Amino acid sequence: MLPHLIAAAAVWTLASAQCPLYANYANEKHAPYSGGRYNLSYQRPIPSCRTFHSPEVEETITRLKDIIVDPDLFRLFENAYPNTLDTTIAWRGYANGENGTTTDEELAFVVTGDIEAMWLRDSANQLQAYTSLLQANTSRDSLASLFRGVINLQGRYIQEAPFCNAFQAPSEAGRKAHSSMNSDTITPSFDYMKVFSCNWELDSLASFLSLSNDYITATNDITFFQKYQWVKTVETILQTAESMRMDSYKEDGHWQHTPYTYCAPYGGTPINDCNGSPHKGNIGLIRSFHRPSDDACTYQYLIPSNMMFSATLNSSASLIMAKLDPSITGNLTVWMKNMATEVHQGIEEYGVIHDRTYGEIYAYEVDGYGGTNIMDDANVPSLLSAPFLGYLNASDTVYQNTRKKILSKDNPYYAWGPVISGVGSPHTRPGRPWPMALIMEILTGREENEGGVVRALRDLVGSTGDLGLMHESVSSHYEHVWSRQWFSWANGLFGQAILDLEKRMPHILKMGFQ
Repeated sequence: MLPHLIAAAAVWTLASAQCPLYANYANEKHAPYSGGRYNLSYQRPIPSCRTFHSPEVEETITRLKDIIVDPDLFRLFENAYPNTLDTTIAWRGYANGENGTTTDEELAFVVTGDIEAMWLRDSANQLQAYTSLLQANTSRDSLASLFRGVINLQGRYIQEAPFCNAFQAPSEAGRKAHSSMNSDTITPSFDYMKVFSCNWELDSLASFLSLSNDYITATNDITFFQKYQWVKTVETILQTAESMRMDSYKEDGHWQHTPYTYCAPYGGTPINDCNGSPHKGNIGLIRSFHRPSDDACTYQYLIPSNMMFSATLNSSASLIMAKLDPSITGNLTVWMKNMATEVHQGIEEYGVIHDRTYGEIYAYEVDGYGGTNIMDDANVPSLLSAPFLGYLNASDTVYQNTRKKILSKDNPYYAWGPVISGVGSPHTRPGRPWPMALIMEILTGREENEGGVVRALRDLVGSTGDLGLMHESVSSHYEHVWSRQWFSWANGLFGQAILDLEKRMPHILKMGFQ
């Protein structure tokens, strides 16, 4: 280990010993209070207990203090936007080389919040909150270094277990590994001492590409992608996705297993020897056994995840692959573009259905045989988030029809009440909107839906249980009934939405929510 990393590790250990567990800290109120109607608590750890310092983020918070008029709204932004950096950068270091040497490959282990594991999806989205502040920088203390560290570690995870979605700390971190073995039956096999959860979620692989696209767009650092294992990781992603486009039946009529199978004794167990229901193969779409909520899919052609995968594949091919040395990339660029096109065609052919009230809309899940699941889930990727994912423009007619249904009582997981109204999730039972879904309403809202944007913002400000942080879900009728007081991704996404409003609808930040 390099000398400065030894010192950093020592400081981290000391700070951890002296700092309260944030899971407990975030569940209590702390002065100074906002002074507004909700008198929201201050929830940032003291500077010595924060896990990463970014001058750019601190400057942004200071700047917004003069822009956001409402004291409760500003306090929510002040608490939420830096939450990932304040609390979840659990370890940073360098990859080990051969014979005990240390390489220059940066690594960063980012936990979700109250769960000490790194989800591919969550960690990518947690960092996405800071993309607007990201600049090219070789410094070890920069946001750019943090992005590189997460991309490198995600690449390692994907190559080791491409069907898995969440992982334990790398061996370089020196943390004790624990077996994640439970009563689930999953193939192919994986290392229980490295993997935390092995749900096959297509959006996990798309998240790696999305984070890579964010980094190259902000920094133009193409050299980074020629080092280490980035191209090899993309090849693994394409091979894995391709393997999940197969038909449930062979040409001679024999039933065939998918490369990944999953059975669990508690809830959501796929039928048919852990394969799920039959799916028509070779139609462009890619099967995903699990949703972004980690719940099992009803039908495995999960349209939002396919949307995200198509969009990120296309962007990565253009932004990164096309600029790399062809001797490194081989035929991967063409493969990426072709797959992105095929997935898009599959979505438009099989994922669009006619609704008698709303017209042409996107289904949430399909099987290729005509089976459809008409709903939306709060987790991203969702149908609501399609413009945010870069799949289509918010003005798209089919999207607008879908949006109207999603944000109505015709969506079985839309919940409403005096505290908060919005899209919920089967993951937390009906009647509990997710703040993340309301944030996505804001991010995908247009000037003509300004009333909906303001309503969503008002609900978010008033539904934290006075704690001043975004929860996972909140009861639509009881503001103090919620799940997960420390959910870093939702907090960062809220900060993103505020910065987005500053650009698109700045007058809303001058409103009061008292």
